[in-house]
Amino acid sequence: MTAAAASWLPLSRQERSVAIEVLVHGPLSRTDLARRLLLSPGSLTRLTKPLIESGLLVEVPEAGTTPPETRQGRPSQPLDVVADSRSFIGFKITQDRVYAVVTTLRSDIVARRERPLATHDPARVADLLAEMAAELAGAHPRPAGIGIGVGGLVEGRAVVGESPFLLWRDVPLAELVEERTGLPVVVENDVAAFVEAETWFGAGRGLDRFVVLTIGAGLGYGLVLGGRRVPCAEEDRGFGRHWILQPDGPLTPDGERGSAVSLLTIPSIRYQIRAATGHDVSYEEILAHAADGEPMSSRVVEEAARALGTLIAHIANFAMPQKILLAGEGVGLMDVAGGTVADTLRSHRHPMAAPVDLETKVSDFHDWARGAAVLAIRVLVLGNAEV
Repeated sequence: MTAAAASWLPLSRQERSVAIEVLVHGPLSRTDLARRLLLSPGSLTRLTKPLIESGLLVEVPEAGTTPPETRQGRPSQPLDVVADSRSFIGFKITQDRVYAVVTTLRSDIVARRERPLATHDPARVADLLAEMAAELAGAHPRPAGIGIGVGGLVEGRAVVGESPFLLWRDVPLAELVEERTGLPVVVENDVAAFVEAETWFGAGRGLDRFVVLTIGAGLGYGLVLGGRRVPCAEEDRGFGRHWILQPDGPLTPDGERGSAVSLLTIPSIRYQIRAATGHDVSYEEILAHAADGEPMSSRVVEEAARALGTLIAHIANFAMPQKILLAGEGVGLMDVAGGTVADTLRSHRHPMAAPVDLETKVSDFHDWARGAAVLAIRVLVLGNAEV
């Protein structure tokens, strides 16, 4: 671990609570911070002193106050994180490309990169990540750590137990990248990392119950209760493969007949058009054809929209979230058939049920890389907190 990252560690549980509160909600006055955390002024002073001395927190002028030299009494000095004091590198590995970002301590993206992935050999992939990290660190010095998001099962935030996209089993990815970069590395399932980023800094910020549903090459699902992501033993093994939404629906190579995967994922939608027409058409072209009223594309897209509305209704009925975030590279479906999604959603809810707060986010793979960077911030800066 680098000296820069180590200088912030270890944090006690109470120190970590203070740091997280300021990181997510700051700048905060000491009075507000003490109230939020149920701390006495003396306890708060004791906990914040080492955080300020380490450079993680800083005292800032309170907005709209009188300049210190003209003010009487003890000055008011809210606390905030030094957002640009350290940078973090986040990677998202797909089947054929690697996407990278550099973020501040508050997860603002300050640089983006992407490179083709010519091989799935673990050592060669680690070489590529190290090359990209060195390039990014040259332009944005003092990186404190690296986060990596991978589709599949990740064990101990270090080992890729299984990745169907990369055909990996038991790959010690964190160790391979640490050896090449000298930086601490955190590896996590890409959906889990994305959910963490949205919970801390995005659509789920400040919410007690929150759901993320992603559609794209696969389906992803994340549930947040009490402000914390709920881990699940099966979350990395293909959400929606056995969630049957239409028993007589399409049969595709991936997922059971009529399952959420067979109806909603981009490969399945493309497969249906190819099987019916003999032509290999991109997802964007299918959506455009459906918007123009082309019969086959319209049928497949409308069927997908009804499936999506049904799935969102099921999630809302059982998880009762305050908000559902729909994200991923497949959300263009909403632009073409959002009305069908909304109608189906309403038809599967009680007439007196409150409307579902559904937010749609057009996210690219750099957003997923940002999620990995947020995991690095949580684990490497704030300690190995439960996430």
